[in-house]
Amino acid sequence: MSCSETQLLLHPLLDGELDAGHARDIEAHIAACLVCATQLLQYRALHNAMSAADLGFTPPRSLRHRIEAALPSGRTARAPSRRSVLRGFAMGSMATAAAAATVMFAIVRSDQDQRMFSEVISAHLRSLQAQHLTDVETSDQHTVKPWFNGKLDVSPPVIDLTAQGFTLLGGRLDYVDGAGVAAIVYRRRRHIINLFVAPGAGAEDKGAKIETVQGFNIRRWTEQGLNFWAVSDINTEELEEFGQKFDAAIRPGNGS
Repeated sequence: MSCSETQLLLHPLLDGELDAGHARDIEAHIAACLVCATQLLQYRALHNAMSAADLGFTPPRSLRHRIEAALPSGRTARAPSRRSVLRGFAMGSMATAAAAATVMFAIVRSDQDQRMFSEVISAHLRSLQAQHLTDVETSDQHTVKPWFNGKLDVSPPVIDLTAQGFTLLGGRLDYVDGAGVAAIVYRRRRHIINLFVAPGAGAEDKGAKIETVQGFNIRRWTEQGLNFWAVSDINTEELEEFGQKFDAAIRPGNGS
C-alpha cells in the first residue's frame, strides 16, 4: 500500500470504519513508514482532543427575559402563520446549507493541502534515502533546464543561485500525488533543498506561505501558472531567503 493510499484511509481507520483486511494493510504500512506513522499520531491527537472537548451550550434562563425586555413595548404577540413558518424554515435551511458547504470546503481544502504536504515530504525523503537525488547532476542551469524537455508537461525554471549561497546540484523527474513533477535540487551548507515544480492548471499567482510539517519546512507558492514547493530541514528564515531569491530571478526580464 502506497503513502497516498494510506493517507486517505487514516481518518476512516481512526473512526473504525475499515474492514479488518484494510486495517491490517494500513498498520503494516505504518510500521515501516515514519511519515505515515507521524501523520496518524497527529490525527489521533486531534481526534482525542475533539472527543474530549465539551462543545455543548445551554443558554441561561435570564436570556429570554433580556430579549423580551429589549423588544419595543406595546407589541402584541401574534401567532405565526403557516407561510411565515415555512419561509423561516426555508431561510434557515438555506443558511445551514451555506454554512455546511463553507465548512466542507474548508475541510476538503485542508485535507488536500495536508495530502500534498505529505506527498512532497515523502518525495524529499525518498531522494535522500535511495541515493537518487538527481537524474542530471550539474550546476549548469542551461544543462538542467533542457533536460526536462519532453519529460513533463511543464518547462520548469532553473536558476543557479550558487553565488547567493544556494548551490545548484541538478534535477530529476519525481512523482507527487500520482503525477510527474520536476525536482530541482539545491544545497545550503549540508542541507538539501528539493524544489518541486508542477503545472498550476491556470491558477492565479499566490503569495508564498511557509508551513512546518513533520519536522520539515515547506515554502509553497504559485507563480506564472506553476505550483512550487520548496522542502528542506533548513530554518524558515533561510528557506524564505531561498524562495525570494528564486522568485526575483524568474520574474520577467531576468531570464530563466
